[in-house]
Amino acid sequence: MAYAEILKAVFPFLEGNDLASCMQVCKLWRDIASDDYFWKCICTKRWPSIGKKPSDSSMTYHKFFLTFSKRHKRRTLLPPQLSFDDLDFYIDIWAGESLIFSEAIPGPILQGGIKIHPSGTSDILRCHLEGPDYKMTVLVEPKFTLCSNENVSVSVLVGRKDTNKIACIVHRSFFSYMDRTAYRALAYDYLDFSPVHPFVAGIRAWISLLFLDGVSDGVKPGSDGLINVFGIAMDFCDVANSEEEVLWLLDMLDWK
Repeated sequence: MAYAEILKAVFPFLEGNDLASCMQVCKLWRDIASDDYFWKCICTKRWPSIGKKPSDSSMTYHKFFLTFSKRHKRRTLLPPQLSFDDLDFYIDIWAGESLIFSEAIPGPILQGGIKIHPSGTSDILRCHLEGPDYKMTVLVEPKFTLCSNENVSVSVLVGRKDTNKIACIVHRSFFSYMDRTAYRALAYDYLDFSPVHPFVAGIRAWISLLFLDGVSDGVKPGSDGLINVFGIAMDFCDVANSEEEVLWLLDMLDWK
């Protein structure tokens, strides 16, 4: 059997990546492996119904395989049109019906985050705050104390100075999950996006109350169910894990 005939007998049994490698060996191998019949065999093994596609000279089976066999790398985001300098965050927290925290926080403050953790910050919480997930944090001044069995809720609005519009990040949502081992209480709400983004949905904003460990201001966590809150964290880690991604996400909100 001639050398070329042997290659023609072997190539149909190869996987696509292997056949592509064969095309790099020499001109003879490349010419034989370029036969679109081999690539049709490979494509119809992976996507059986594609063999029913009408012939199209602009899309050979070889080109089809190269185009769809690999996941494309994540594209680099263009610089966001929004910046933290344009934003103010309005955060209100209630225990029952009593307002216990109400502040307008400039965007650069949340962007900068908590630089120095206060005395009494647990190693577990410190590790979380310094982890790779992007989060915005701010110290609560003055600190406040909560009972662990209180119904605590939060509302977060964001305003932008460039358009004088406001969007809602968190409607009044309850801190329904309290993790004493992680020194956090968590609340979340689903973001409302502009109608110009009709296919963007199901993305949550997470708000965390950050607790101190040990005795602080004379109150010890766990005694009589009391907890000391020293900070607030906000993230969108369902989808946004960088400052640029967060700004793109905020820019898509339903601004009014």
